[in-house]
Order: sequence, then C-alpha cells, then structure tokens
Amino acid sequence: MEKRPTILGLLGAIWGLGGVLALLLSACLRLWPKAVDAFTQPFAWYHWVSLVVVVLGMAYAEGYKGFQKAFSPRTAARARHLRQNPRIDHVILAPFFCMGYFHATRRRKITSISLTLGIIVLIVMVGFVSQPWRGIIDAGVVLGLGWGIISLIIFSIQAFGAGEFGYSPEVPTKDG
Repeated sequence: MEKRPTILGLLGAIWGLGGVLALLLSACLRLWPKAVDAFTQPFAWYHWVSLVVVVLGMAYAEGYKGFQKAFSPRTAARARHLRQNPRIDHVILAPFFCMGYFHATRRRKITSISLTLGIIVLIVMVGFVSQPWRGIIDAGVVLGLGWGIISLIIFSIQAFGAGEFGYSPEVPTKDG
C-alpha cells in the first residue's frame, strides 16, 4: 500500500521535476540561437546531408534512447519516490536527487556522474567548432532536448496520475 504524500513530499517532487525541466529548457533555449545562426551561412550539399544525419541521429540516440527510454521514466520514478519518502536533505537537493546523483544504486550514481562529465566535455569541444557545423550539431541537440522535455512531462504525468508506475527509481534497498 502506498503512503499518503505529505506537503514536504509534494514540494520535493515539484522542486525536483521543476528543477530538472528548468535545466533542460535552459540548455535548449541557450542552444537554439546557435542552431538558427547556422542557417545564416551558405550551405553546401554536404552540410544539408550532415544536418539530416545529425538531427535524425540525435533524435534517436538522445531523444528516444537517452530520454524516452531511460532518463525521463527514471527521473519521474525518483520524483514519485521522493513524494512518497521525503527526507529534508533529499527535498532541498531534489533536482540532483531526481537525476540520480545521490541516494541511488552505486551503478546509477556512477552512470549519472559519468554521463554528466561526458556531456560537459562534449559541450566544451563543440564550443571550438565553427559555423555552420556548430549550428548543425546544436540543431540535433535542441531536438534531443526538446524530446527529453516532452517525454519527462509525459512520464511525470503518468507517474503521479497512475496507481502503479512500472519504472524503478533505482534507490538503494534496505538489504544492500
């Protein structure tokens, strides 16, 4: 039987999901002008082919596989878990809790931190790329982030609107 949510739990879940969504939306809005700026440059046929390949590749890899199949359902499950099992430290750091940086299985923490470090390295590297290539890459990332925002909203609605939510929050068990 599910515990009845408390005000602290509801605030934690809202802060956690809101913080993650704000982070994704902020990144999307920062990259959008750079993606649009690419189209002020002359495009050769290979730029158009690259744009199609990058956008489709990022839609699949980042949007579908990364967000829809992994990050979004897990983040919604962790927010649901936080709503049902609030602790003041988890609520204060709810966005980081929802992203799996702490109070997670060892594998989840390692994966979350490794992915974040990898993304930071890629952001720095792409910063050195000139237009229109930078915009082509950013167009794919914007599509992937947009997919992620939409999928996180949908999974969050499912997590909080359903009696059962079939995704693991990947929190440590009492056994280990």
